[in-house]
Amino acid sequence: MIADDELVRLRMDLAYDGTPFAGWARQPGQRTVQGDVEDALMRVARLPAVRLTVAGRTDSGVHALGQVAHVDLPAGTPLGGLARRLNGVLDRAVRVKGLAPAPEGFDARFSALSRRYVYRITDAPHGADPLRRFDTLATPRPLDAAAMAEAALLLLGEHDFAAFCRRRAGATTVRTLLRLDVSRVEGVVLADVEADAFCHSMVRALVGALVAVGEGRRRPEWAAGVLGRAVRDSGVTVLPAHGLTLVEVRYPPDAQLAARAQVTRAVRVPTTSSG
Repeated sequence: MIADDELVRLRMDLAYDGTPFAGWARQPGQRTVQGDVEDALMRVARLPAVRLTVAGRTDSGVHALGQVAHVDLPAGTPLGGLARRLNGVLDRAVRVKGLAPAPEGFDARFSALSRRYVYRITDAPHGADPLRRFDTLATPRPLDAAAMAEAALLLLGEHDFAAFCRRRAGATTVRTLLRLDVSRVEGVVLADVEADAFCHSMVRALVGALVAVGEGRRRPEWAAGVLGRAVRDSGVTVLPAHGLTLVEVRYPPDAQLAARAQVTRAVRVPTTSSG
């Protein structure tokens, strides 16, 4: 067994197209982002085993532009050119954008202040542009982005988001929703969502509720009513995964990383997941 003082912690910044993967987390018999990256790291660093810890365990089909992970490697592992060598053996669906020694106290999951996702929807008659078909949901009904934005404002803050989460035993559904902005840019409706953490399917359920408002099937205050009841509502559709992208993970200044991790561990159990 290698002692902790014989390990070096690296921060890894990642981007990936989630289309061919069964999510982030390694699963028997499934291709996953974690599995691909860990296997590549073992190969290029010539290690028998490695274990990545990630900021947000994205679901099957969800993409990432700003995913963050950490890995502890033996102190003698050659680090020069390691990111380049990893990208040389990884499938092009995954890219290592950065790899460097992590600041003291850094934990990719527990040190994070927030995770930010963007969900893309087009209501254009021709559907999604061909080059964006893998990260944009096409809907046949026109969307009122202003009504969606009005509904979104009523959901901000700290709440029990049980109505928008798939429950997991022992896991809390209380979250702080920091941002839920809806805008229309060149024919695409963008839902920009940021929270301290997300429970399973939360983002896609929240945006699904906003879509019901945008299509005129519900009034803007309806989504807040669903939130207040804290139970799943049949009117909330969990949208497909492919429209969702993790774009950013925010961390405090280096001097506050360890303290943030300690606070988060005290209140967050067992997983942080997208969806």
